[in-house]
Amino acid sequence: MSEIAGQTGLRGTATAVVHESYSFACMRCGHGWEQSYAIEHHTDADGQEFVMYVADGRVVPSPLRRPSCQNCDGHVVRIMRAGQVSSVRGAQAHHPHIAPQAGPVEVPPVPAAGEGAAGAADHHWHLSDLLHPFQRKAG
Repeated sequence: MSEIAGQTGLRGTATAVVHESYSFACMRCGHGWEQSYAIEHHTDADGQEFVMYVADGRVVPSPLRRPSCQNCDGHVVRIMRAGQVSSVRGAQAHHPHIAPQAGPVEVPPVPAAGEGAAGAADHHWHLSDLLHPFQRKAG
């Protein structure tokens, strides 16, 4: 099927109209948005079927072919079911993220050799010690 972009006005020759909404998230800049479309099914003079995507009264390219970010024009865009962006924005409004105050970070003092838990000062950690629980025994 083909599409015709850039046209406006009445399109009374549609044989069927389907309404779809999508949520979009740009993987480049993080911008999110939602858009609703009227998908008009038409038949041309040669009997070939084609569709036109209409958003806000304008014929637009299919958002499923090569979506681009409205913010940065990036083309790595995730398409999701409708309502995903608005639900995240609603959650953010109810639970705003509060950034910690800037300033020095207090670090607890490290006990000197011989202080603290028995034997803790004598043990030297190696990467293999940390990975030991994940290693499989050959059998």
